[in-house]
Amino acid sequence: MADKTLDAKGLNCPLPILRTKKMLNEVPAGGTLEVLATDPGSVADMASFCRTTGNELMESTKDGDVFRFLIKHTA
Repeated sequence: MADKTLDAKGLNCPLPILRTKKMLNEVPAGGTLEVLATDPGSVADMASFCRTTGNELMESTKDGDVFRFLIKHTA
């Protein structure tokens, strides 16, 4: 279970990443953020975002049209 969940469904690039960055500030270090998105570009964007910010992309799955990302706040 994630500490917080961000529903970014229906939003297109760059909004899912911008909202993820903002929401991560509300997650304690070591905590997790679940992000739900429908933008196919978010798959590559989330991986890149985590790589460049030092956060850990723990999980990336797809259920129908919804992409789910679990990010550990490490940075």
